[in-house]
Amino acid sequence: MSIGIDEEIEQPAYSSTVRSKTLEKYPKKTHATVLVTAAGGIIGQGIMKSLRLASNASVSPISYQIISTDSSPLAAGLYRSDIGIVVPKASDPEYIDSIIEHLKSYNVDALFVGSDEELMTIATAKKRIERESQTKVLVAELGVIKIARDKWETYKFLKSNDLSCADSCLPENRDGFIEEFGFPIVVKPREGFGSVNFFVAKSTDEMEYALTKIQDYGWKPMLQEYLPGRDEEFTSGVTIDKSGTYAMSSIAMRKYLKGGQTYKAFIDDHPIARLSAENVAEKLGVTGAVNIQAMYVSNDEMTSPLHTAAAFEPNNLNESLHNGKMKIFEINPRFSATCPLRSFAGINEPDIVFRNAVFDEKIEKLTKCERLVCMRYWNEVYVNLATYEKLKYVGSLKQGLENSNSPHYF
Repeated sequence: MSIGIDEEIEQPAYSSTVRSKTLEKYPKKTHATVLVTAAGGIIGQGIMKSLRLASNASVSPISYQIISTDSSPLAAGLYRSDIGIVVPKASDPEYIDSIIEHLKSYNVDALFVGSDEELMTIATAKKRIERESQTKVLVAELGVIKIARDKWETYKFLKSNDLSCADSCLPENRDGFIEEFGFPIVVKPREGFGSVNFFVAKSTDEMEYALTKIQDYGWKPMLQEYLPGRDEEFTSGVTIDKSGTYAMSSIAMRKYLKGGQTYKAFIDDHPIARLSAENVAEKLGVTGAVNIQAMYVSNDEMTSPLHTAAAFEPNNLNESLHNGKMKIFEINPRFSATCPLRSFAGINEPDIVFRNAVFDEKIEKLTKCERLVCMRYWNEVYVNLATYEKLKYVGSLKQGLENSNSPHYF
């Protein structure tokens, strides 16, 4: 393992609970090497951003060396990591062998998965990867991933555990479902992610069109009730300790979507969303990071003020709460694309999970964060053509930060 200690760090006066009390055990920064996959995607880049924040802040005892991988030399994250490596696609039979080779070559302490496409592949090979590389694979249990990746299985899990969720059905039961809920209705793939092949059908013809499009794509469709809440969609991040006994952190954000991704968010203490997400994570039996998507739906289907924590009791999660309830519609058994937003607000999920899983650090539960509004925008990474060609033909690039430029000109 590559962990080493050096450089003194100052112990800051940091707001409330965003730092673990166990930090006093680490008077110096501890160096660790991690590998983050899918450096060209928003999830992998979000993990990298969070680890950079941890490295540059004295509230974490760890300084991370980041190795990133992607199947394309045009992945921006390859040029913003300490070492960028081009690897085969997750569908390639050589993918796992390639990952293991790089984990061993660079003596990597932990592997972070940065895309949905790689999640099942790495989870299936987790025992082999850990055995051959001595690297900790920070991925959810295979059974949990199977439940969460199939949205129909997700629905069955939520219903069987009496967790409030969006009602759903399979296409063969659509007539009765439409009779009960009417239009509009959501038609989406069971195995999809993001907004790919996601439809809101307003008529029978639109519903049949959506079902056909999803099937033509090679996926299996399902129907879901349309949740009418306006500006009340929440994304909640929860981390569960490696023994699966308690939530190390939870934080919810009210979000606005564009192209299936959060592009504006209000980061605050939203207790109904946060505590309902904790309940789901604990019943799911997940360890590490999980992301819960839910809508707050008022009884009169109008936007209502959310309750304060003092007025909310966790044992009433499934009861109608004066004005409404949370309805869960998706579970992502991984770090979220919004994890850097949470990290900047004071709850750094990749850092929390690494410290618990690799260092066996007991993290005091973190729920309080800085109240922020986030507005995302496009930015650029520039590299010399020669740098790109070196990565393309050699397959790896060291000191990517020194060989690329991401200017702060906005």
